[in-house]
Amino acid sequence: MAKANLQINLEYLVARSLLAVLGFLPLRVALFVGSITARAAYHFSGRLRRTGERNLELAFPDLSRVERRRLLRGCFENLGRLLGVFSHFRDEPADRLRQMIQCVGIERADPAFRDKRGVIFFTGHAGAWELSSFGLSLYGYPFSFLVRRIDNPKIEALVDRFRTCRGNRTIDKRSAAREMLQILRGGGALGILVDLNALDREAIFVDFFGVKAATTFIVAKLALRTDALVIPIFSPWDKTLQRFTVKIGEPLSFDRTEDEEEDTRRVTQLLTKAVEDCVRSYPDQWLWIHRRWKTRPRGEPEIYD
Repeated sequence: MAKANLQINLEYLVARSLLAVLGFLPLRVALFVGSITARAAYHFSGRLRRTGERNLELAFPDLSRVERRRLLRGCFENLGRLLGVFSHFRDEPADRLRQMIQCVGIERADPAFRDKRGVIFFTGHAGAWELSSFGLSLYGYPFSFLVRRIDNPKIEALVDRFRTCRGNRTIDKRSAAREMLQILRGGGALGILVDLNALDREAIFVDFFGVKAATTFIVAKLALRTDALVIPIFSPWDKTLQRFTVKIGEPLSFDRTEDEEEDTRRVTQLLTKAVEDCVRSYPDQWLWIHRRWKTRPRGEPEIYD
């Protein structure tokens, strides 16, 4: 127990110190320092780098190895930028943050909240995905979103304070089923990430870059059972404007039939296609170091070593 407590405290000290240092810097400087630090970490991340290279081989087989490595370095830089802006969530004045975080399609959020129909904002690990919830709260539209709690309780509490400082609320995905239904049936808004590898019992297989990927079906089932709006939201870094853009898309359109299983698969594929389209637009800003294709259909060989 003593060793566990020591590890918890050391990890917490590192995380808090990192956020404090970046948070002390001017926001643009924090973005720069975060990105170059993460780019340096690329050279010392053997296993993560190998995972990223394998994923890029699957997604972009026609690219050269040099080009795929460029995208992978961009992935690390993106993580550093995300950390840089995250460190300013709590203490940076809202007007300064809005200078760095523009919302495109914000007019779609107003009726979604006002009409009390229930809405699911879905996103993926592209760009500064934490902004997909924080960005809306910054513009006056806070909502609840699913998270996987961090194993270190002190770091979890620290991160949660940053995530919820503008009115958002986090929900533990491990015990969220009933609460999610209550939120949507009550006309509330819910945010969910849909692009991580899922376990067999929690997933269906749909195409992601032409490769079968185990994907959560929870958004599809919630939408089909509650008639909630399903709206894509992504937050890429605009290299030309040198700012983040929170992009709120049009609600997805899909038919409902008597076959719920097929409807669920079809809606899940629509969500995954929206994520893939975003990744293709910003290929150096997705989380390539995640083992997205780890869970395989029965009888298929492993993808990763």
